[in-house]
Amino acid sequence: MDVKEFANEFLTALAEIEYFESVSLQTEGPVVSGYTYLKDDVFLRFYFNEVTGTMAFALIEKNQRIWGIDFDNRHNWHLHPVDNPKKHVNIHPITIPKIAELLKKVLITRY
Repeated sequence: MDVKEFANEFLTALAEIEYFESVSLQTEGPVVSGYTYLKDDVFLRFYFNEVTGTMAFALIEKNQRIWGIDFDNRHNWHLHPVDNPKKHVNIHPITIPKIAELLKKVLITRY
């Protein structure tokens, strides 16, 4: 996946989640990063590096991660569950639309 594919797939998946008010997305070389805002103190931080394949999605509330899904070369795919967001729970590879679906479930239960 390259930067353009990630951005397109991610923005398409986000369009299915009515909770977010705005998106701020930046690209620099092989990296896409940014935020999607739910309200003042709640946002989703996202990151993708085309070279390393690293992906990170972290739902932040009051400056603390409350949920997330990441892929990196150290931990592979893993979930940071709502009940213990510091924990790394190994998961099978997951698509961006599936990540958005899981995120929406978290948002429904919390907001």
